[in-house]
Amino acid sequence: MNRTENLELDNELKRQNYYIELCREWVAEQSAKLGRPLTCTAKTFGCQMNSRDSEKLLGILIKIGYVETDSENADFVLYNTCTVRENANLKVYGHLGYMQNLKKKNPNMMIALCGCMMQEETVVEKIKKSYRFVDVVFGTHNIFKLAELLYKRIESGKMVIDIWKDTDMIVEDLPIERKFSFKSGVNIMFGCDNFCSYCIVPYVRGRERSRKPEDIIKEIENLVADGVIEIMLLGQNVNSYGKGLENEITFAQLLKQVEQIEGLKRIRFMTSHPKDLSDELIEVMKNSTKICRQLHLPIQSGSNRLLKLMNRKYTKESYLELVDKIKTAMPDIALTTDIIVGFPGETEEDFQETMDVVKKVRYDSAFTFIYSKRTGTPAAKMENQVSEEEIKDRFDRLLAEVQKISAEETEKRVGMVLPVLAESRNTHDDSLITGRLSHNTVVHFKGTPDMIGNIYNVRLNEAKGFYYIGEIVEER
Repeated sequence: MNRTENLELDNELKRQNYYIELCREWVAEQSAKLGRPLTCTAKTFGCQMNSRDSEKLLGILIKIGYVETDSENADFVLYNTCTVRENANLKVYGHLGYMQNLKKKNPNMMIALCGCMMQEETVVEKIKKSYRFVDVVFGTHNIFKLAELLYKRIESGKMVIDIWKDTDMIVEDLPIERKFSFKSGVNIMFGCDNFCSYCIVPYVRGRERSRKPEDIIKEIENLVADGVIEIMLLGQNVNSYGKGLENEITFAQLLKQVEQIEGLKRIRFMTSHPKDLSDELIEVMKNSTKICRQLHLPIQSGSNRLLKLMNRKYTKESYLELVDKIKTAMPDIALTTDIIVGFPGETEEDFQETMDVVKKVRYDSAFTFIYSKRTGTPAAKMENQVSEEEIKDRFDRLLAEVQKISAEETEKRVGMVLPVLAESRNTHDDSLITGRLSHNTVVHFKGTPDMIGNIYNVRLNEAKGFYYIGEIVEER
Protein backbone atom coordinates (compact mmCIF):
# COMPACT_ATOMS: atom_id res chain seq x y z
CA MET A 1 0.00 0.00 0.00
CA ASN A 2 1.48 3.37 -1.01
CA ARG A 3 1.62 6.60 0.98
CA THR A 4 -1.47 8.05 -0.76
CA GLU A 5 -3.57 4.97 0.09
CA ASN A 6 -2.40 5.09 3.72
CA LEU A 7 -3.38 8.75 3.90
CA GLU A 8 -6.83 7.96 2.45
CA LEU A 9 -7.36 5.22 5.06
CA ASP A 10 -6.24 7.50 7.91
CA ASN A 11 -8.63 10.19 6.71
CA GLU A 12 -11.50 7.68 6.45
CA LEU A 13 -10.87 6.46 10.00
CA LYS A 14 -10.88 10.06 11.30
CA ARG A 15 -14.08 10.72 9.35
CA GLN A 16 -15.86 7.69 10.81
CA ASN A 17 -14.69 8.48 14.36
CA TYR A 18 -16.10 11.98 13.86
CA TYR A 19 -19.52 10.51 12.98
CA ILE A 20 -19.29 8.09 15.91
CA GLU A 21 -18.92 11.09 18.24
CA LEU A 22 -21.87 12.91 16.63
CA CYS A 23 -24.04 9.81 17.03
CA ARG A 24 -22.86 9.38 20.65
CA GLU A 25 -24.20 12.84 21.45
CA TRP A 26 -27.54 12.03 19.80
CA VAL A 27 -27.88 8.67 21.59
CA ALA A 28 -27.05 10.33 24.94
CA GLU A 29 -29.77 12.94 24.33
CA GLN A 30 -32.36 10.31 23.42
CA SER A 31 -31.43 8.17 26.44
CA ALA A 32 -31.85 11.19 28.72
CA LYS A 33 -35.29 11.92 27.25
CA LEU A 34 -36.45 8.33 27.68
CA GLY A 35 -34.80 7.85 31.07
CA ARG A 36 -33.17 4.59 29.92
CA PRO A 37 -30.34 3.42 27.66
CA LEU A 38 -31.09 2.90 23.98
CA THR A 39 -30.81 -0.77 22.98
CA CYS A 40 -29.56 -2.45 19.81
CA THR A 41 -29.45 -5.93 18.31
CA ALA A 42 -27.78 -7.45 15.26
CA LYS A 43 -29.23 -10.54 13.60
CA THR A 44 -26.82 -12.39 11.32
CA PHE A 45 -27.75 -14.59 8.37
CA GLY A 46 -25.15 -16.59 6.46
CA CYS A 47 -21.45 -17.31 6.71
CA GLN A 48 -18.61 -16.69 9.17
CA MET A 49 -17.65 -13.55 7.26
CA ASN A 50 -21.11 -12.14 7.96
CA SER A 51 -20.70 -13.06 11.64
CA ARG A 52 -17.39 -11.19 11.73
CA ASP A 53 -18.99 -8.19 9.99
CA SER A 54 -21.77 -8.21 12.61
CA GLU A 55 -19.17 -8.03 15.39
CA LYS A 56 -17.76 -4.89 13.74
CA LEU A 57 -21.21 -3.35 13.32
CA LEU A 58 -22.10 -4.09 16.95
CA GLY A 59 -18.77 -2.61 18.01
CA ILE A 60 -19.69 0.67 16.29
CA LEU A 61 -23.21 0.70 17.79
CA ILE A 62 -21.88 0.07 21.31
CA LYS A 63 -19.23 2.78 20.87
CA ILE A 64 -22.05 5.12 19.86
CA GLY A 65 -23.77 4.36 23.16
CA TYR A 66 -26.30 1.62 22.43
CA VAL A 67 -26.63 -1.33 24.82
CA GLU A 68 -26.83 -4.76 23.18
CA THR A 69 -29.92 -6.92 23.67
CA ASP A 70 -31.15 -10.19 22.14
CA SER A 71 -34.64 -8.81 21.59
CA GLU A 72 -35.81 -7.60 18.18
CA ASN A 73 -37.92 -5.09 20.07
CA ALA A 74 -34.83 -2.89 20.37
CA ASP A 75 -34.30 0.77 19.52
CA PHE A 76 -31.90 -0.14 16.70
CA VAL A 77 -32.36 -3.44 14.84
CA LEU A 78 -29.82 -4.51 12.25
CA TYR A 79 -30.16 -7.45 9.86
CA ASN A 80 -26.90 -8.59 8.25
CA THR A 81 -28.23 -10.55 5.30
CA CYS A 82 -27.14 -13.47 3.11
CA THR A 83 -28.25 -14.15 -0.44
CA VAL A 84 -26.51 -17.44 -1.30
CA ARG A 85 -29.89 -19.19 -1.34
CA GLU A 86 -33.41 -17.93 -1.97
CA ASN A 87 -34.54 -19.18 1.43
CA ALA A 88 -32.16 -16.71 3.12
CA ASN A 89 -33.90 -13.82 1.32
CA LEU A 90 -37.34 -15.10 2.30
CA LYS A 91 -36.28 -15.25 5.97
CA VAL A 92 -35.31 -11.58 5.91
CA TYR A 93 -38.61 -10.55 4.32
CA GLY A 94 -40.40 -12.60 7.00
CA HIS A 95 -38.55 -10.74 9.76
CA LEU A 96 -39.36 -7.39 8.14
CA GLY A 97 -43.07 -8.23 8.10
CA TYR A 98 -42.87 -8.86 11.84
CA MET A 99 -40.81 -5.70 12.42
CA GLN A 100 -43.37 -3.48 10.71
CA ASN A 101 -45.83 -4.11 13.54
CA LEU A 102 -43.18 -3.53 16.21
CA LYS A 103 -42.19 -0.23 14.65
CA LYS A 104 -45.79 0.98 14.63
CA LYS A 105 -45.77 0.57 18.44
CA ASN A 106 -42.32 2.20 18.74
CA PRO A 107 -41.97 4.85 15.97
CA ASN A 108 -38.52 5.81 17.32
CA MET A 109 -37.18 2.35 16.45
CA MET A 110 -34.61 2.27 13.64
CA ILE A 111 -34.13 -0.69 11.29
CA ALA A 112 -31.00 -1.20 9.19
CA LEU A 113 -30.37 -3.79 6.47
CA CYS A 114 -26.91 -4.68 5.21
CA GLY A 115 -24.93 -7.57 3.75
CA CYS A 116 -24.96 -9.56 0.52
CA MET A 117 -28.70 -9.44 -0.12
CA MET A 118 -28.54 -5.63 -0.28
CA GLN A 119 -26.05 -5.78 -3.16
CA GLU A 120 -28.88 -7.00 -5.43
CA GLU A 121 -30.63 -4.15 -7.24
CA THR A 122 -33.99 -5.96 -7.30
CA VAL A 123 -33.86 -6.37 -3.51
CA VAL A 124 -33.13 -2.68 -2.89
CA GLU A 125 -36.00 -1.71 -5.21
CA LYS A 126 -38.33 -4.02 -3.28
CA ILE A 127 -37.21 -2.50 0.06
CA LYS A 128 -37.85 1.03 -1.27
CA LYS A 129 -41.28 0.07 -2.54
CA SER A 130 -42.66 -2.43 0.02
CA TYR A 131 -40.71 -1.78 3.23
CA ARG A 132 -40.56 2.00 3.43
CA PHE A 133 -40.28 1.85 7.24
CA VAL A 134 -36.65 0.63 6.93
CA ASP A 135 -34.23 3.41 7.89
CA VAL A 136 -30.79 2.47 6.55
CA VAL A 137 -29.75 0.16 3.69
CA PHE A 138 -26.11 -0.59 2.87
CA GLY A 139 -24.08 -3.44 1.39
CA THR A 140 -20.94 -5.49 1.97
CA HIS A 141 -18.25 -2.98 1.03
CA ASN A 142 -19.04 -0.07 3.35
CA ILE A 143 -19.97 -1.51 6.74
CA PHE A 144 -17.37 0.78 8.31
CA LYS A 145 -19.69 3.71 7.42
CA LEU A 146 -22.51 2.66 9.79
CA ALA A 147 -22.15 5.70 12.08
CA GLU A 148 -22.10 8.09 9.11
CA LEU A 149 -25.20 6.48 7.58
CA LEU A 150 -27.02 6.55 10.92
CA TYR A 151 -26.21 10.25 11.33
CA LYS A 152 -27.51 10.96 7.81
CA ARG A 153 -30.75 9.20 8.76
CA ILE A 154 -31.02 11.24 11.99
CA GLU A 155 -30.45 14.50 10.10
CA SER A 156 -32.70 13.81 7.09
CA GLY A 157 -35.46 11.76 8.71
CA LYS A 158 -35.58 9.73 5.49
CA MET A 159 -34.45 6.25 4.40
CA VAL A 160 -30.71 6.27 3.65
CA ILE A 161 -29.42 3.92 0.93
CA ASP A 162 -25.68 3.57 0.33
CA ILE A 163 -24.70 0.64 -1.89
CA TRP A 164 -21.24 0.37 -3.43
CA LYS A 165 -20.79 -1.83 -6.50
CA ASP A 166 -17.17 -2.60 -5.63
CA THR A 167 -14.14 -1.14 -3.85
CA ASP A 168 -10.43 -1.60 -3.20
CA MET A 169 -10.76 0.01 0.23
CA ILE A 170 -10.32 -2.11 3.37
CA VAL A 171 -11.08 -0.24 6.60
CA GLU A 172 -10.54 -2.45 9.66
CA ASP A 173 -9.42 -0.33 12.63
CA LEU A 174 -12.85 0.40 14.10
CA PRO A 175 -14.50 -0.94 17.29
CA ILE A 176 -15.44 -4.65 17.39
CA GLU A 177 -17.76 -6.39 19.85
CA ARG A 178 -16.62 -10.01 19.89
CA LYS A 179 -19.12 -12.76 20.60
CA PHE A 180 -16.47 -14.88 22.36
CA SER A 181 -13.61 -13.64 24.55
CA PHE A 182 -11.37 -16.62 23.73
CA LYS A 183 -11.83 -17.06 19.97
CA SER A 184 -12.29 -14.76 17.02
CA GLY A 185 -12.53 -14.61 13.26
CA VAL A 186 -9.99 -12.53 11.34
CA ASN A 187 -10.62 -11.40 7.76
CA ILE A 188 -7.57 -11.98 5.59
CA MET A 189 -9.25 -11.21 2.26
CA PHE A 190 -12.54 -10.13 0.75
CA GLY A 191 -14.40 -11.01 -2.44
CA CYS A 192 -14.03 -13.85 -4.91
CA ASP A 193 -12.72 -14.25 -8.47
CA ASN A 194 -13.95 -17.79 -9.12
CA PHE A 195 -17.41 -17.11 -10.59
CA CYS A 196 -18.85 -20.57 -10.05
CA SER A 197 -21.92 -20.63 -12.29
CA TYR A 198 -24.42 -21.15 -9.42
CA CYS A 199 -22.90 -18.63 -7.01
CA ILE A 200 -23.84 -15.00 -6.53
CA VAL A 201 -21.00 -14.20 -4.09
CA PRO A 202 -18.56 -12.60 -6.61
CA TYR A 203 -21.36 -10.26 -7.70
CA VAL A 204 -22.25 -9.15 -4.16
CA ARG A 205 -18.86 -9.39 -2.40
CA GLY A 206 -16.78 -8.07 -5.30
CA ARG A 207 -13.39 -9.15 -6.61
CA GLU A 208 -10.63 -10.58 -4.43
CA ARG A 209 -8.77 -8.12 -2.21
CA SER A 210 -6.14 -9.35 0.26
CA ARG A 211 -5.15 -7.55 3.44
CA LYS A 212 -1.48 -6.85 4.07
CA PRO A 213 0.11 -9.66 6.14
CA GLU A 214 1.53 -7.20 8.66
CA ASP A 215 -1.98 -5.85 9.34
CA ILE A 216 -3.32 -9.37 9.83
CA ILE A 217 -0.47 -10.31 12.20
CA LYS A 218 -0.94 -7.10 14.20
CA GLU A 219 -4.68 -7.76 14.56
CA ILE A 220 -4.09 -11.33 15.75
CA GLU A 221 -1.39 -10.21 18.20
CA ASN A 222 -3.84 -7.68 19.66
CA LEU A 223 -6.53 -10.35 19.93
CA VAL A 224 -4.15 -12.74 21.70
CA ALA A 225 -3.15 -9.95 24.10
CA ASP A 226 -6.89 -9.61 24.83
CA GLY A 227 -7.28 -13.29 25.72
CA VAL A 228 -7.97 -14.97 22.37
CA ILE A 229 -6.41 -18.42 21.99
CA GLU A 230 -8.13 -19.58 18.77
CA ILE A 231 -8.51 -17.64 15.55
CA MET A 232 -10.24 -18.47 12.28
CA LEU A 233 -8.76 -16.87 9.17
CA LEU A 234 -11.65 -15.90 6.90
CA GLY A 235 -11.97 -15.46 3.16
CA GLN A 236 -14.20 -16.58 0.32
CA ASN A 237 -11.18 -18.55 -0.98
CA VAL A 238 -8.29 -18.37 1.49
CA ASN A 239 -6.03 -20.46 -0.77
CA SER A 240 -5.76 -17.57 -3.24
CA TYR A 241 -4.70 -15.13 -0.49
CA GLY A 242 -1.87 -12.76 -1.36
CA LYS A 243 -2.37 -12.42 -5.11
CA GLY A 244 -2.24 -8.79 -6.17
CA LEU A 245 -0.45 -7.53 -3.06
CA GLU A 246 2.56 -5.26 -3.64
CA ASN A 247 4.75 -7.96 -2.09
CA GLU A 248 3.01 -11.21 -3.03
CA ILE A 249 2.76 -13.89 -0.35
CA THR A 250 1.09 -17.30 -0.34
CA PHE A 251 -1.52 -18.44 2.14
CA ALA A 252 0.91 -21.10 3.41
CA GLN A 253 3.52 -18.40 4.09
CA LEU A 254 0.95 -16.33 5.97
CA LEU A 255 0.07 -19.38 8.11
CA LYS A 256 3.76 -19.79 9.02
CA GLN A 257 3.81 -16.20 10.26
CA VAL A 258 0.59 -16.64 12.24
CA GLU A 259 1.95 -19.79 13.87
CA GLN A 260 4.85 -17.79 15.34
CA ILE A 261 2.50 -15.63 17.44
CA GLU A 262 3.14 -16.44 21.08
CA GLY A 263 0.07 -17.28 23.14
CA LEU A 264 -2.02 -18.35 20.15
CA LYS A 265 -2.97 -22.01 20.53
CA ARG A 266 -5.31 -22.85 17.65
CA ILE A 267 -5.57 -21.72 14.02
CA ARG A 268 -8.54 -22.48 11.78
CA PHE A 269 -9.37 -21.20 8.31
CA MET A 270 -12.08 -21.36 5.68
CA THR A 271 -13.00 -21.68 2.92
CA SER A 272 -10.51 -23.64 0.78
CA HIS A 273 -11.08 -24.06 -2.94
CA PRO A 274 -9.74 -27.42 -4.20
CA LYS A 275 -8.24 -25.86 -7.34
CA ASP A 276 -5.90 -23.65 -5.29
CA LEU A 277 -4.89 -25.96 -2.43
CA SER A 278 -1.11 -26.30 -2.79
CA ASP A 279 1.43 -28.92 -1.75
CA GLU A 280 3.08 -26.10 0.22
CA LEU A 281 -0.10 -25.64 2.29
CA ILE A 282 -0.38 -29.38 2.99
CA GLU A 283 3.26 -29.39 4.18
CA VAL A 284 2.71 -26.39 6.45
CA MET A 285 -0.41 -27.99 7.96
CA LYS A 286 1.38 -31.31 8.45
CA ASN A 287 4.24 -29.72 10.40
CA SER A 288 2.12 -27.28 12.40
CA THR A 289 1.40 -27.67 16.10
CA LYS A 290 -1.34 -25.01 16.03
CA ILE A 291 -3.32 -25.47 12.79
CA CYS A 292 -6.41 -27.50 13.62
CA ARG A 293 -6.76 -30.96 12.14
CA GLN A 294 -9.80 -30.03 10.09
CA LEU A 295 -10.10 -28.95 6.47
CA HIS A 296 -13.25 -27.77 4.73
CA LEU A 297 -12.91 -28.73 1.06
CA PRO A 298 -16.13 -28.20 -0.95
CA ILE A 299 -16.68 -30.77 -3.72
CA GLN A 300 -20.20 -29.55 -4.78
CA SER A 301 -20.57 -32.48 -7.21
CA GLY A 302 -18.71 -35.66 -8.11
CA SER A 303 -19.73 -35.45 -11.78
CA ASN A 304 -17.06 -34.06 -14.11
CA ARG A 305 -19.78 -32.93 -16.51
CA LEU A 306 -21.50 -30.90 -13.76
CA LEU A 307 -18.20 -29.63 -12.31
CA LYS A 308 -17.44 -28.15 -15.74
CA LEU A 309 -20.90 -26.57 -15.93
CA MET A 310 -20.38 -25.24 -12.40
CA ASN A 311 -17.04 -23.68 -13.50
CA ARG A 312 -15.25 -25.34 -10.57
CA LYS A 313 -11.95 -25.84 -12.48
CA TYR A 314 -11.13 -29.31 -11.12
CA THR A 315 -12.26 -32.85 -11.85
CA LYS A 316 -13.48 -35.69 -9.66
CA GLU A 317 -10.14 -37.44 -10.22
CA SER A 318 -7.99 -34.41 -9.32
CA TYR A 319 -10.12 -33.82 -6.21
CA LEU A 320 -9.65 -37.43 -5.05
CA GLU A 321 -5.90 -37.19 -5.72
CA LEU A 322 -5.79 -34.05 -3.57
CA VAL A 323 -7.69 -35.81 -0.77
CA ASP A 324 -5.22 -38.71 -0.97
CA LYS A 325 -2.30 -36.27 -0.60
CA ILE A 326 -3.93 -34.61 2.41
CA LYS A 327 -4.76 -37.90 4.17
CA THR A 328 -1.28 -39.32 3.48
CA ALA A 329 0.30 -36.25 5.07
CA MET A 330 -2.24 -36.05 7.93
CA PRO A 331 -4.00 -39.39 8.57
CA ASP A 332 -5.89 -37.90 11.53
CA ILE A 333 -7.41 -34.99 9.57
CA ALA A 334 -11.18 -34.40 9.58
CA LEU A 335 -12.44 -33.49 6.12
CA THR A 336 -15.72 -31.64 5.65
CA THR A 337 -17.40 -30.47 2.46
CA ASP A 338 -20.30 -28.77 0.67
CA ILE A 339 -22.50 -30.68 -1.80
CA ILE A 340 -25.23 -29.34 -4.08
CA VAL A 341 -28.11 -31.61 -5.08
CA GLY A 342 -30.28 -30.80 -8.09
CA PHE A 343 -27.95 -28.59 -10.12
CA PRO A 344 -29.57 -27.96 -13.55
CA GLY A 345 -29.30 -31.04 -15.74
CA GLU A 346 -28.19 -33.36 -12.93
CA THR A 347 -28.99 -36.98 -13.85
CA GLU A 348 -29.07 -40.06 -11.64
CA GLU A 349 -25.68 -41.00 -13.11
CA ASP A 350 -24.27 -37.59 -12.07
CA PHE A 351 -25.71 -38.06 -8.60
CA GLN A 352 -24.12 -41.51 -8.29
CA GLU A 353 -20.72 -39.93 -9.08
CA THR A 354 -21.27 -37.61 -6.10
CA MET A 355 -22.22 -40.55 -3.89
CA ASP A 356 -19.04 -42.31 -5.04
CA VAL A 357 -16.91 -39.37 -3.83
CA VAL A 358 -18.73 -39.34 -0.48
CA LYS A 359 -18.02 -43.05 0.02
CA LYS A 360 -14.37 -42.76 -1.02
CA VAL A 361 -13.49 -39.61 0.96
CA ARG A 362 -15.56 -40.50 4.05
CA TYR A 363 -16.23 -36.95 5.23
CA ASP A 364 -16.53 -36.26 8.95
CA SER A 365 -19.48 -34.06 8.05
CA ALA A 366 -20.99 -32.47 4.97
CA PHE A 367 -23.21 -29.45 4.36
CA THR A 368 -25.76 -30.69 1.84
CA PHE A 369 -27.78 -28.13 -0.10
CA ILE A 370 -30.59 -28.22 -2.60
CA TYR A 371 -29.68 -26.10 -5.62
CA SER A 372 -31.13 -22.61 -5.30
CA LYS A 373 -31.58 -20.55 -8.46
CA ARG A 374 -29.99 -17.11 -8.01
CA THR A 375 -30.99 -14.48 -10.56
CA GLY A 376 -27.93 -13.01 -12.25
CA THR A 377 -25.88 -16.21 -12.23
CA PRO A 378 -25.25 -18.29 -15.40
CA ALA A 379 -26.86 -21.40 -13.83
CA ALA A 380 -30.19 -19.57 -13.43
CA LYS A 381 -30.55 -19.54 -17.24
CA MET A 382 -29.63 -23.21 -17.71
CA GLU A 383 -32.23 -25.61 -19.04
CA ASN A 384 -33.18 -29.03 -17.63
CA GLN A 385 -33.94 -27.83 -14.10
CA VAL A 386 -34.39 -30.95 -11.97
CA SER A 387 -37.85 -31.79 -10.61
CA GLU A 388 -38.58 -31.29 -6.91
CA GLU A 389 -39.45 -34.98 -6.55
CA GLU A 390 -36.07 -36.11 -7.94
CA ILE A 391 -34.21 -33.56 -5.84
CA LYS A 392 -35.92 -34.64 -2.61
CA ASP A 393 -35.22 -38.33 -3.30
CA ARG A 394 -31.52 -37.67 -4.01
CA PHE A 395 -31.15 -35.29 -1.10
CA ASP A 396 -32.58 -37.85 1.33
CA ARG A 397 -30.30 -40.60 0.01
CA LEU A 398 -27.24 -38.35 0.18
CA LEU A 399 -28.06 -37.19 3.71
CA ALA A 400 -28.52 -40.77 4.91
CA GLU A 401 -25.12 -41.79 3.48
CA VAL A 402 -23.34 -38.71 4.87
CA GLN A 403 -24.82 -39.27 8.35
CA LYS A 404 -23.93 -42.99 8.33
CA ILE A 405 -20.30 -42.30 7.40
CA SER A 406 -20.07 -39.37 9.84
CA ALA A 407 -21.24 -41.61 12.71
CA GLU A 408 -18.71 -44.30 11.74
CA GLU A 409 -15.85 -41.76 11.58
CA THR A 410 -16.88 -40.27 14.93
CA GLU A 411 -16.90 -43.75 16.51
CA LYS A 412 -13.24 -44.29 15.54
CA ARG A 413 -12.04 -41.72 18.10
CA VAL A 414 -13.93 -43.21 21.07
CA GLY A 415 -11.49 -43.98 23.87
CA MET A 416 -8.93 -41.42 22.73
CA VAL A 417 -7.76 -38.58 25.00
CA LEU A 418 -7.71 -35.36 22.97
CA PRO A 419 -7.50 -31.62 23.72
CA VAL A 420 -10.88 -29.85 23.83
CA LEU A 421 -11.49 -26.11 23.96
CA ALA A 422 -14.30 -25.43 26.44
CA GLU A 423 -16.65 -23.01 24.66
CA SER A 424 -19.97 -22.72 26.50
CA ARG A 425 -22.37 -24.16 29.05
CA ASN A 426 -24.46 -26.95 27.65
CA THR A 427 -27.88 -25.61 26.67
CA HIS A 428 -29.71 -28.73 27.96
CA ASP A 429 -27.70 -29.64 31.08
CA ASP A 430 -26.08 -26.99 33.31
CA SER A 431 -23.64 -29.53 34.73
CA LEU A 432 -22.05 -30.01 31.30
CA ILE A 433 -19.64 -27.85 29.32
CA THR A 434 -19.64 -27.95 25.52
CA GLY A 435 -16.35 -27.74 23.66
CA ARG A 436 -14.66 -28.64 20.39
CA LEU A 437 -11.84 -30.88 19.30
CA SER A 438 -9.16 -29.67 16.92
CA HIS A 439 -11.21 -31.71 14.38
CA ASN A 440 -14.12 -29.32 15.17
CA THR A 441 -16.35 -32.12 16.55
CA VAL A 442 -18.46 -31.14 19.56
CA VAL A 443 -17.72 -32.73 22.97
CA HIS A 444 -19.88 -32.48 26.12
CA PHE A 445 -18.23 -33.10 29.50
CA LYS A 446 -18.76 -32.34 33.19
CA GLY A 447 -17.51 -28.89 34.12
CA THR A 448 -18.21 -25.41 35.43
CA PRO A 449 -18.57 -22.03 33.66
CA ASP A 450 -15.16 -20.81 34.88
CA MET A 451 -13.57 -23.44 32.60
CA ILE A 452 -14.84 -21.74 29.43
CA GLY A 453 -12.01 -20.47 27.25
CA ASN A 454 -9.47 -23.06 28.38
CA ILE A 455 -8.21 -26.26 26.75
CA TYR A 456 -8.51 -29.60 28.59
CA ASN A 457 -7.47 -33.16 27.82
CA VAL A 458 -10.72 -35.09 27.55
CA ARG A 459 -11.30 -38.81 27.15
CA LEU A 460 -13.97 -39.45 24.52
CA ASN A 461 -16.12 -42.07 26.26
CA GLU A 462 -19.10 -42.27 23.94
CA ALA A 463 -19.98 -41.21 20.38
CA LYS A 464 -23.50 -39.94 19.74
CA GLY A 465 -23.53 -39.72 15.95
CA PHE A 466 -21.96 -36.30 15.43
CA TYR A 467 -20.79 -35.45 18.99
CA TYR A 468 -19.08 -37.06 22.01
CA ILE A 469 -19.69 -37.46 25.72
CA GLY A 470 -16.36 -37.23 27.50
CA GLU A 471 -14.59 -36.63 30.79
CA ILE A 472 -11.58 -34.51 31.71
CA VAL A 473 -8.39 -36.48 32.27
CA GLU A 474 -6.11 -33.59 33.17
CA GLU A 475 -5.84 -29.88 32.57
CA ARG A 476 -3.85 -28.94 29.51
